[in-house]
Amino acid sequence: MRLCIGNLHQSGRYARILPYVHLSADSWCLARWLVLAQCSATEAAGHTALAPDLPGHGDDTTPTASVTLKSYTDRICEIAGAQAEPVILLGHSLGGMAITQAAEICPDKIKTLVYMCAFLPRDGDSLLTWASQDKESMVNPSTTSACPDGSVVFRPEYAHDAFYASCSVEDEAFAKSRLVSQSGAVFGTPVQTTPERWGRIPRYYVECKYDRAISLDIQKAMQKESPCQRTFSIDTDHSPFFSAPEHLADILALIGTL
Repeated sequence: MRLCIGNLHQSGRYARILPYVHLSADSWCLARWLVLAQCSATEAAGHTALAPDLPGHGDDTTPTASVTLKSYTDRICEIAGAQAEPVILLGHSLGGMAITQAAEICPDKIKTLVYMCAFLPRDGDSLLTWASQDKESMVNPSTTSACPDGSVVFRPEYAHDAFYASCSVEDEAFAKSRLVSQSGAVFGTPVQTTPERWGRIPRYYVECKYDRAISLDIQKAMQKESPCQRTFSIDTDHSPFFSAPEHLADILALIGTL
């Protein structure tokens, strides 16, 4: 039984990414609209496919400002725990924080962790631990706006350079129209992990060379601190599911066999 969740474009070209719970808690677009067509293809191939919204995104009515990292990880573990076999979690961007903490909470439900141009925290790290060191990132106080309720909005005029520089015009327009605000509380929450739980699960990293949301230097620095079984690299931006889907599919298919 396989599960697909989260950040995939509405396109049959992702039909090869079947063994994954793709939960990409991308900071700004985290909803089931990204995966519905993929789930249809997955079901047609005989797999079980789910397309839930994580808290505060899509059709989920949780107020954005009240969402926490625990909100994400509780939902992830609830879904993973309902499956008949351990799943592969694929986290993109902020999703790396979510899958890390979920792996600590419910390690028996998780077979493999895949970090796709994602934050890869050590025990005690928050997203800000690494983001504050990333001098090349275009996600910073000058490109975001804080709302009175504590949520944070990414300014759309910077989205092309930050997220979609290698994407087609069509895909970029599709994605930009669905950018949403993000709970500011999630950014500063540290993960709590142990070698016996999160640390025992095999993990892989997919680098994106031209990423301007999480620079390549920071991607490599995080891996140096938390080594992965293997690293893969794509010459693209922060959104490889749009800009390099075939290459990404090949990598994920390979990881699924390891």
